[in-house]
Amino acid sequence: MSKIAEQIAAFEQKRAALVAANDAIMTKAAEDGSTLDKEQKEAFDGNSADIAEIDDHLKRMKSMEKALGEGAKPVDGQTLKTGTDSRVPAQIKAAKPAPGIQFARFARCMILGKKTGTPAVEIAKSEYGERDPHIVELVQKANISAVNSTTDASLFGNEAGIADYVEFLRNQTIVGKFGQNGVPALRRVPFYYPVVTQASGGTAYWPAEGSAKPMTKPTWSRTELTPLTIAGLAAVTLQALRFSTPSAEIALRDDLTAAVIEAIDSAFIDPANAGSAGAKPASITNGITGTAASTGGDADAIRADARAAMLVFVQAKNPLTSGVWIMSGSNALGLAMMVNALGQSEFPGVTVNGGTFMGLPVIVSEAAGTTITLVNAGDVWLADDGGVNVDMSGEASLQMVDNPTGTSTGADPVEATLVSMFQTNSMAIRVEKFINWARRRPTGVATITAAEWGSEATSP
Repeated sequence: MSKIAEQIAAFEQKRAALVAANDAIMTKAAEDGSTLDKEQKEAFDGNSADIAEIDDHLKRMKSMEKALGEGAKPVDGQTLKTGTDSRVPAQIKAAKPAPGIQFARFARCMILGKKTGTPAVEIAKSEYGERDPHIVELVQKANISAVNSTTDASLFGNEAGIADYVEFLRNQTIVGKFGQNGVPALRRVPFYYPVVTQASGGTAYWPAEGSAKPMTKPTWSRTELTPLTIAGLAAVTLQALRFSTPSAEIALRDDLTAAVIEAIDSAFIDPANAGSAGAKPASITNGITGTAASTGGDADAIRADARAAMLVFVQAKNPLTSGVWIMSGSNALGLAMMVNALGQSEFPGVTVNGGTFMGLPVIVSEAAGTTITLVNAGDVWLADDGGVNVDMSGEASLQMVDNPTGTSTGADPVEATLVSMFQTNSMAIRVEKFINWARRRPTGVATITAAEWGSEATSP
């Protein structure tokens, strides 16, 4: 069956369903001995309009089908060769893998090639040659670009090979969700670019005729965002890498991603994070005096909380032109599930995955905890090189702890905690990302603390 015929059949089936729906409406009205109510009228009229549209479209589709049929050529099947030549060969297109999976496949081929001695290109061809030919191209380019005399390339040596992973990682973090899907973007600046932050605003005056004009006295400070490193380190056994099952690929991707996402989100939003000079930026909520959530957790209390947060910006004369709410999934779920006495949603714009609240977009992250944050996206500086560095080693010895003692300037690692990647037939994979941020002014962020929105949701 041709595509045109399939579309015609689908529209005819849809038309039949609409006719049946209208018939059911009229039958019910006849049985009740009444005319159609407002809802039934709207449904009937809407279905009738859709039927008319489908009828017009079917006329065009059938006219096109007829024209294509008249231009079709008969198949010459007198011989095997002529019959084969007259047919259009079928082209099977592989489905695009889920985000981040191509990077996992790419990393797997490179690691197995390094560990087993088999060329990574041959592994890519045998494992993914037919179902994902793009992996073969990535591995070939990586092998070529890795042969150079520079020292600034990562061990993988190919930016294209990690582009898929970068995109996947970006969409999972709070920072990466800004500037996506209708959420205002943070104010981006390059590393080492001088930025000016405002501590307090200036005031204008009404001087009398002939009087001296007072100077406005805002308080400013100058700083620059240096590149700070967020790193994730995972060990993967060679036995796990030998299997190219979807679950193994997902596990490899998630192992490299989960820790980085959690670390970035926690550092960005945790009020307790005061930062560490040269190592970690302070959160955008650090030092902000939050407003305690109203008791009750019902719709009125939530509106009072939202008003208090938004009032911070109004009183500071800082319009919420790029306002964004950041909250946990439990608070977003509480808002989404709240209904009034009539069974209507109290906050219809909110879903468990985000949406809008009080006219402003919502970002959902479990790192938010019980703190609701309202941020003017334009009041946060962000420096991000947009990529990641991925390195691997099969000969390193690792401290299998999350608080290693070894530094390049301090004490040596504790020998008892070291595990050899060579001895355990494992491969260490390190992911590093350079990122930094800073709050432009204190009035650019407001918080609501100890919030449990929707805990007392009303039901009809």
